[in-house]
Amino acid sequence: MRVAEQRDGVLYVQMLGGFAATYNGRLAAGGSKASNSQFTQLLQILLHNRGKGVSRDRIERLLFEDRDMEDIHHALQSVIYNAKKKLEKLGLPKVNYIEQRKGVFFWTDEVPVVEDAAEFEALAREAAETEDPDRKLALCLEASHWYEGEFLPSQTAVIWAAQEARRLKELFCEVTETAAELLRERQDFFQLEDLGVHASKVDPLSDWETLTMEGLVSLGRYEEARKLYDETVEYYFNEEGLRPSRKMMAQFERLGTEMLYQHAALDFIQSELTGRHDTFPGGYLCTYPIFQGIYRMVERMVERGGQSVYLMLATVVDGKGNAITEGERLPELTRRMGDAIRHTVRRGDAMCQYGKGQFLVLLVNTSWENCGVIQRRINQRFNQGRSRIGIQYYVNSVFWTPDIDVADETARRSE
Repeated sequence: MRVAEQRDGVLYVQMLGGFAATYNGRLAAGGSKASNSQFTQLLQILLHNRGKGVSRDRIERLLFEDRDMEDIHHALQSVIYNAKKKLEKLGLPKVNYIEQRKGVFFWTDEVPVVEDAAEFEALAREAAETEDPDRKLALCLEASHWYEGEFLPSQTAVIWAAQEARRLKELFCEVTETAAELLRERQDFFQLEDLGVHASKVDPLSDWETLTMEGLVSLGRYEEARKLYDETVEYYFNEEGLRPSRKMMAQFERLGTEMLYQHAALDFIQSELTGRHDTFPGGYLCTYPIFQGIYRMVERMVERGGQSVYLMLATVVDGKGNAITEGERLPELTRRMGDAIRHTVRRGDAMCQYGKGQFLVLLVNTSWENCGVIQRRINQRFNQGRSRIGIQYYVNSVFWTPDIDVADETARRSE
């Protein structure tokens, strides 16, 4: 929890990125061994709703859901009684921790609480209401750094927690985007880089790496930016099968535009450009943005030279010809298909993963008939035993016209 120094007599509660309650330096609830016991759930509900409290009906509904119980009121009183005993044993002062007022339950004011989610929200709201740009930036940055992850991530199946997680994440996005815009205006790219690193860590797979890359490119740290781009593209592909976003692509194109080097001899420049260490006999495996650049260059060459070039899309399909878009086997099938393609096509052909279970291949100086030959060879490498899983192919000429038909071949074997 983001607190520089914890004071005695205060209950510090972490809700963002996990659950933990600490009192006088001692863990009172949660932590690495946190469970979803009724004691834990009761604390989470009461501590996060300290201001307005929680009605008896709502607590009973959240704790016991739709269980068929003879006396649900007695069951709640029992949970509350046991919770008070447990809190007393954990070292909290002997007070009435859970107070009831007119059918509404409250956490006692006698044990003050500092909750990260509440601190984060208060800072975010204050930032939104502040007109002074310097004050707004300071508040947004502080709020953004209070957010250390999803609200109660172990409770994603609980409706109230999931709704709160979504609301707080939207608030985090708002303050982070506002902070980024203010940092751009000040050209404070060091802080913009730091903001991107933090946001990417606490809210992964949400494209915050673009802030870090923007900071690196603006500071002229091009090699770090290129490395970050490659790592991010690979991470998004491996985790979610996602292609680079438009914002990331824009930063990558800006990187290529702004990257400057010292003057050097042509031989030295050529030695850096060449793939002399790439001894793989098969196709050139690259990222989608690089593939896109290759495609556009080849497209221009075709217009001028009349070469025969084809674009092929390969997709993993099941026994009924339906694309496989999820499942435990998909990563392994994607890897296997990529290996089969790369070992089949020539060194002069480019390929990239386009999504989960899909590859794009640029077949240079080949014929329509040879596309079918290549597909059959890929199938021979891909197929294993009597599996009905196969590959479906679509092929278009790079010099595309509406008169050209789409080649569709599906390879499957009966079990």
